[in-house]
Amino acid sequence: MTLLQQLLIGLTNGMVFALIALGYTMVYGILELINFAHGDLFMLASFLALTLIGAFHLENAGPVALGFGLLAIVILCALFAAALNWTVDRLVYRPLRNAPKLAPLVSAIGVSFIFQNLGLFWGGLPMDVFNSGSSAAAPKSFPSLISSENLLGPTAALRITPKDVMVVVSSLVVMVALYSFVRFTRLGKAMRATAQNPTAARLMGIDVDLVIGATFMVGGALAGFAAVIYGLYINTINFQIGYQNGLYAFTAAVLGGIGNIPGAVLGGLVIGFVRASSDQFIGAQWQPAVLFGMLILILVFRPQGLLGTNVREKV
Repeated sequence: MTLLQQLLIGLTNGMVFALIALGYTMVYGILELINFAHGDLFMLASFLALTLIGAFHLENAGPVALGFGLLAIVILCALFAAALNWTVDRLVYRPLRNAPKLAPLVSAIGVSFIFQNLGLFWGGLPMDVFNSGSSAAAPKSFPSLISSENLLGPTAALRITPKDVMVVVSSLVVMVALYSFVRFTRLGKAMRATAQNPTAARLMGIDVDLVIGATFMVGGALAGFAAVIYGLYINTINFQIGYQNGLYAFTAAVLGGIGNIPGAVLGGLVIGFVRASSDQFIGAQWQPAVLFGMLILILVFRPQGLLGTNVREKV
């Protein structure tokens, strides 16, 4: 496999990690809370996406019906994850706003385990898309709805598929939209003001709790979008994908400078490229060691991350 092919694989995987990492970094930028449940929220959204694909019978749908069906699934999964994330903030994190920092941190770990068990239960439901629920913990096949044909021709050395194009283009559109939302909208400015100084923001008339709730909703929606993209690209999900991909995404957020939106995207891309290069030149079994060894090395010399600063970062 050529180096260019590995770079393409790293780019597509890195885009997915960046989408998940944005949820981590937005919440941390506002609350300085590491929301460990975010990866498992992504996992639950992927289960919803598979459920909806079965309900809409998209496996045998024509191109037009498939397009509208996937658009509906993206919207529904984003809404589901946004609502669930907001609910968790309202019921779990909000009552702990003034508690010691360890309290919401431990609560986030607890929510993560609850989500994992919900995913395990969901995978055991007697539905055709879950193999009639015969093995709840087994990986679930995600239908291959996007073509895997090489757009450059069957004999070309470089392989670029519609799946690759879908991941890169859709992720870029969402990231640009998120950046514009945070930079130029009234709510985005309120988010940045709250991240900078919640007390001053409240004195200026900003409803801080509303802003925090909106941040959780935006982060959740990103996780829901990433879940659909992940399922369509990888074609396999299980109740533990939230832990694995959430760990990589959290690493990406820290690597780029947690609390920094462009940093989360850069961190996701670096993680994707390092994983692909490690698999090609060293061996897949060494992937975690190479990845986290690089993370340690970077953080030793730049603890604030690649784009972070020594002062508190903003959303």
